[in-house]
Amino acid sequence: MRDFSESPFLVIWEVSQACDLACRHCRASAQPGRHPNELTTRESLELLEQIRAIGDPLMVFTGGDPLKRPDLYELLRASTSLGLRTTVTPSATPLLTEEAIDRFQACGVARMAISLDGPDAATHDAFRGVAGSFDRSMLALRHAAPIGLETQINTTVTQYNRRQLRLMAELVERERARLWSVFFLVVTGRAQLADDLTAEEYESVFEFLYQTSLSAPFDIKTTEAQHYRRYVAQQRKKAGPGASAASSGPSMIQRQAGINDGKGFLFVSHTGEIFPSGFLSISAGNIRHTRLADAYRNSALFQVLRDSSQLEGKCGACEYRNLCGGSRSRAWALTGDYLESDPRCVYIPARASQASGESLMQAAKAS
Repeated sequence: MRDFSESPFLVIWEVSQACDLACRHCRASAQPGRHPNELTTRESLELLEQIRAIGDPLMVFTGGDPLKRPDLYELLRASTSLGLRTTVTPSATPLLTEEAIDRFQACGVARMAISLDGPDAATHDAFRGVAGSFDRSMLALRHAAPIGLETQINTTVTQYNRRQLRLMAELVERERARLWSVFFLVVTGRAQLADDLTAEEYESVFEFLYQTSLSAPFDIKTTEAQHYRRYVAQQRKKAGPGASAASSGPSMIQRQAGINDGKGFLFVSHTGEIFPSGFLSISAGNIRHTRLADAYRNSALFQVLRDSSQLEGKCGACEYRNLCGGSRSRAWALTGDYLESDPRCVYIPARASQASGESLMQAAKAS
């Protein structure tokens, strides 16, 4: 398992919070207009240099909608010229044209990520709040494939689409995406508690993703579902040492092992705030005043998030805490304490179960 104390595996940069969609789950509560305090082009170029200096992370340009920035292509070229493997996640609006996609490829972008939250226009457009978003997404995917630009499909699982995941997996395969990035809801921004799955429903989705991963021609990655790694580890243990490589679980799990909010992962906002995650908006400084490397390596916030011995509740007692660690963003959103247990995990660690049993025995003796 990699040591993420010096360098992150993944850096997400929210280049703009502006977006013309009105997604019901939007973390950023995005608005159509750009923020007046957005990082300037010069500041943005300096940020990219700081990111490259901290290591060799995967670099994701996200939003809002990155296409709302007129200097986007200049910034993408700068990122790829620095040697950063660069992904862009545009919103499916009229700004996402075939010409824009051609320019992504010309800038050296390694992959374009497109959000699809339903297998059809009715489901997806209702979720995204704008008619035509599904068709625009499909146009983008189908233009990228022939020109050789890799794609991934991002899907946020909620009560509205959890019964359509099989159809979504078929769509991912049909459109030849390299990765299905499955997001699990964190109740922040416009997201509502009623939209989230129960802990038991999370496990059901995990089972589907795991079984799909064994034969799918694409990789599957989860975001804010760190306990999917625990689920996969349990399945591998059940399979035993004699299991075939195909049945031992997805290789993506090895690449994600140990990564968590602030641990191998950092997020820079459109105004330069340095967060452990876009869903955990507690700042460790602003790049206008704080070096990115210093915030990531030395801030108390990031250091405590990388120390699994600081976890509380059953996450702190869990034998999978270094592999998983629970979603720190979800713990913060639902309990107000980012070190608390992830409320959407059903697993009871052996140590916690033993402690509970001892407490019951002591109570019985006392009575």
